[in-house]
Amino acid sequence: MAKKTTSTEKIKAGKGSKKDSEWESLAKELRGLIPQLDSGGLAFLVEQARVHLYNMQVEELNKAAVAANTASAKAATHGRRTPKPGGENLRIDGTESGSSYYLHYRNDNVMFSRDEMVRLVKIANAPGTDLEIRERLYNWFDRERKDIFALIPIADKFDDRLKAIVALIKKNFKIREK
Repeated sequence: MAKKTTSTEKIKAGKGSKKDSEWESLAKELRGLIPQLDSGGLAFLVEQARVHLYNMQVEELNKAAVAANTASAKAATHGRRTPKPGGENLRIDGTESGSSYYLHYRNDNVMFSRDEMVRLVKIANAPGTDLEIRERLYNWFDRERKDIFALIPIADKFDDRLKAIVALIKKNFKIREK
């Protein structure tokens, strides 16, 4: 039958000699303080120890998740060019009725009404430098549709994703001459 490992043995396992002596010193001090505590103080220490152990487990899980994501990203890009930040699966689709449009980014999307899309097309095709157009579009998103920032992590008017959105709008929509 397997030996049951105590929590003290789990904590001490894998420690170096300097850490072992530090751990022993702290454990000895705590053992000396325990007789002086009332039950409320002891309950508080037990609760704090549980919280600390939980936090240690969460930290280990977070490290494992980061390692797994890094490994997954390396495996996914092995042998392929990594996409530029602006081209991260951006596309625009309209409904059959033309009453709304979806800006897709990665595996999610945000919907725009026909009027909003007309406004975006006007902003994208307005006279000005590329940076001025991106700034106007960024300001419009910030003023009218802040939800876009939850979907697409656009940092500022210099962000390549914003440049890609402008290019996508210009490619897919033209302003009709009257």
